[in-house]
Amino acid sequence: MSDLKTITDILRYNEKIAGKFFAIEKRILTILNYTDLFEVLLTEIRKKFNVPYTWISLIEKSEISSFIQTLEASEHLRHRMNIIDKDAFVKLVGPNMTPVLANDNLKPFYRLFPRDKRYFIKSIAVAPISLDGELIGSLNQADISRKRFQPGIDTSLLEQLAVKVSLCLSNVTAHEKLRFLAYHDPLTGLLNRRVMESVLEREYSRSLRYPKNLSVVFIDLDHFKRVNDIHGHDRGDDLLRYVAGSLTDISRNTDVVARYAGDEFVLILPETTKESAELLMKRICAYVSEHPLRVEDITIPVSISFGIASTRDKGVDGPQSLLRKADKMLYAVKNGRREDNPEAR
Repeated sequence: MSDLKTITDILRYNEKIAGKFFAIEKRILTILNYTDLFEVLLTEIRKKFNVPYTWISLIEKSEISSFIQTLEASEHLRHRMNIIDKDAFVKLVGPNMTPVLANDNLKPFYRLFPRDKRYFIKSIAVAPISLDGELIGSLNQADISRKRFQPGIDTSLLEQLAVKVSLCLSNVTAHEKLRFLAYHDPLTGLLNRRVMESVLEREYSRSLRYPKNLSVVFIDLDHFKRVNDIHGHDRGDDLLRYVAGSLTDISRNTDVVARYAGDEFVLILPETTKESAELLMKRICAYVSEHPLRVEDITIPVSISFGIASTRDKGVDGPQSLLRKADKMLYAVKNGRREDNPEAR
């Protein structure tokens, strides 16, 4: 009778655990954005299983890594997420999707910890997660008890949860890509023209309300047609992506970088005088001039022209007139260059 009771107790315990996993799976299956998916997942695991430490590791340069900045904007996730090199991750966890349990020699697993955290743990469970078959990271749990995640215990439910998370990631990624494309230029990843105009209206109103300086820079690439003609449109696309990345890297986080059309870009610079905008553009021009684009065995010199307008300029009475003024200033620069050198384009 005691053996039967033991078996019954074990079955009831396993059923209870399975029920908790099922409840978590139900919660995440309908979520359509990364932030909510990971926030709910980590919170529910911690709450339902009383796990002291839960966090996510993401492999650097995986498909989801382009959305890491969005995830880091979440106060909840910023301290419960880490980015790790793929080779280091595979060396630690292995290339397949089998969960790893450890309660001894845990120091190598510290590489999975969020960068600003040092957990006091005695055991850890690392469940790899994938996106459309590609290994992209892991769902991690850790405890101060050595017995909690000791090697040898059944990990089938944890593996099942990781599979469900991977399926959810596929759905979320498709949804996030559609939403991203609604606001961004698909080639460069910058804000598109429609969104840029909306941001400009907001920043112009803000500059009047406080009041603050607002400058706009209209930019285009020199000799872009020549690059397409000589090296082909693929290299032209590479050049556009390179300039977009350079503009983003050198400008401030508060600045807005957008692709306007073709090889034209727009910088919206809140709380920036015309003189400060000029200094920024000189830095950008110097950088791209000193760092030509190198693709395979091809080196392509990079040169840009720009025009700047400010809310302090005469005749600027709205966001569209501010943008037109910057465009006119760009045209004047390009036209003056053509008059000095008829071969320039």
